[in-house]
Amino acid sequence: MKITVCIGSSCHIKGSRQVVEQLQYLINDNNLNDKVELGGTFCMGKCQQGVCVTVDDEFYSVTPDSVKEFFDKQVLAKV
Repeated sequence: MKITVCIGSSCHIKGSRQVVEQLQYLINDNNLNDKVELGGTFCMGKCQQGVCVTVDDEFYSVTPDSVKEFFDKQVLAKV
């Protein structure tokens, strides 16, 4: 599974750094380092939709407050 987080300027302002840090923690905490690849990218072209995140090319809008719920539904449930 590949998770990509936008780290472009608009998403950075909306909390992409916190999203990345929380995802790193959750991946490590759930021992998923061998199953989940976390990466960053610049603008995904959907700047109005918050911190842009893709999971295997499926788009999601994530906030620092919704990372845990996103991780449970879109990552844990699928690995």
